[in-house]
Parts: sequence; C-alpha cells; structure tokens
Amino acid sequence: MRPTVSFEVYPPRTPAGAAAAWETLTRLAAAAPDFFSVTYGASGSSRDASRAVIRRILAETTVTPIAHLTCVAASRAELTDLVEDLLDDGVRDFLALRGDPPAGQAEWVPRPDGLNRAGELVALIREVERRRFGGRGAVSVAVAAYPAGRSHTRAQDVQALRAKQDAGADFAITQVFYDAADYVDLVADARAAGITLPVVAGIIPATDPARLTRLAALTGVPVPAVLGDLLAVDDAEERHRRGIAATVDLVEAVLAAGAPGLHLYTFNQYRPALDVVERLRRPTPSAARTTALARPIPTV
Repeated sequence: MRPTVSFEVYPPRTPAGAAAAWETLTRLAAAAPDFFSVTYGASGSSRDASRAVIRRILAETTVTPIAHLTCVAASRAELTDLVEDLLDDGVRDFLALRGDPPAGQAEWVPRPDGLNRAGELVALIREVERRRFGGRGAVSVAVAAYPAGRSHTRAQDVQALRAKQDAGADFAITQVFYDAADYVDLVADARAAGITLPVVAGIIPATDPARLTRLAALTGVPVPAVLGDLLAVDDAEERHRRGIAATVDLVEAVLAAGAPGLHLYTFNQYRPALDVVERLRRPTPSAARTTALARPIPTV
C-alpha cells in the first residue's frame, strides 16, 4: 500500500478570513489527499466554525474530513451530543484528543461530569457508534502520539497510547518532531508495548522560523539549532526553499523507516504543504528517495 498523504486545517478565526481559508482548502483538495483533519481550537473553541468547514468539505469536495474532538470545556453529555450531531452531518471519522487546559489554567483539572483522557473520549465515540449503527465498523477514530518534547516521559506516552488502542482507536497521528530518530524510537517502543496501531507521521513544513518558535513554546518541542541556522537568511524565497528541502529530507527518512502516512500541519498555508508534496513526487536518482516513494504520492 502507498503511504497516505493528508493535511490539517483549521476554521477561519474571523468572517474576513473565510474566503482565504476556503481558497486554501480548495488548493489542498486538488492534491487529492486522503483526508483533512479539521481542528476546533486547543481549548475546544470555535466548534461551530469547525462544523461549518466540515459540512462544506463534505458538500463541495471529495476529501474525507476527520473531525477533531477534545475533552476540554464539555461534559460527557455535551460530547455525546456533539458526536451525534457530527454523525448527522455525515462525519464518519474522528480525531480524539484530551486537549490542552483551558486558557488561564496551567494544569489539567478533571471535571466530574466530563472526560479527562483521550482514551475515555475514544470509548465514548465507540459507545455512540454501537448505539447508532449496532456495532463497530461504521466509524474510524484516530488519536495523537508524541515522539518528542512533551512533559511526560516516553513510558507515560506509550502507556497512554496503549490505553487509546485498548479503548478502540484505529490509528495514531504524531505531533510535531524534527528528528526521524524520535519517530523511529516511538514506534519501536510502542510495538514493544503491544501497540499495533499504524502511526502516521505528523510534520510541519519548516519554512517559517517565527511559527516554529511559537510552536516550540506551545508544544515543548525545541527547534533544532541546525534548522534555525539554516533558516536564518533574509531572502524569503531562499528561506522557503531551504525549509522545504529540510522538510522533504525528514519526510523521506520517516517513509523509508516505514511510516504508513504523512500528515502535514498546514496552518492554513497551502504553498508550503503543496511544495513538500510536489518535491516528493519528483523523479530522482537517489536510492533512498526511490525506496521511500516506491508507492505514489497523490498528484498536485
């Protein structure tokens, strides 16, 4: 099987941004990705806007949308209703996340009427699926995996991933990382713990140093000094070229290591994501690249 290619997008933050967001989606959809994952904010905000984007993807493209869900700021009953509503819209694919603490709250505080772990959210989606469809198979559930930079230990991350698998997850998508060894080591540790989930590599096109710095503050994944130095040029086009080349090198390494798919975090910028896919499609005499791309990448 070929590796999957997919994109993360988010709903526009303002009405003025709606046209630009849809242009991004249209251009990304033309690359025939396997799916879009659609966020609704780290704290569970903008759910209505996210749902509107998902409806439009379903109505106006042939790309499968995966709806993000988090445990943040919602009771179990509210989350159940949200899953039901999304199923009514035609959604059959979810990404179940615990989510970050609400704004102004440094640590996660469990709420008695809510869910407090991603595995609990996976189980809730499966419960709704059983009631609605009479069994399992109508819905897919993805979860997150963490190769680098989290405050937890690797053992804790693997334990959490095993709990998500046991609750009914179908596959995992990694959060950001910059070293292929981090991905390889995570998968090896997961397999040693009895985790059989496919682990899709989630990667950010490394073209915008300021965005990478902000992302490091949010995720705890530092930008490697060598990458920072590579991008420290004044010419924007040269910086873009260098960032795409570095990203392609990382993608090739994880595909060669057996990653079943590539999930690009677009930040609603279509050019970097499409340039990565375009570069991966180019014929090359490199043996490593030929091996990594023995399976075709969707046409841009």
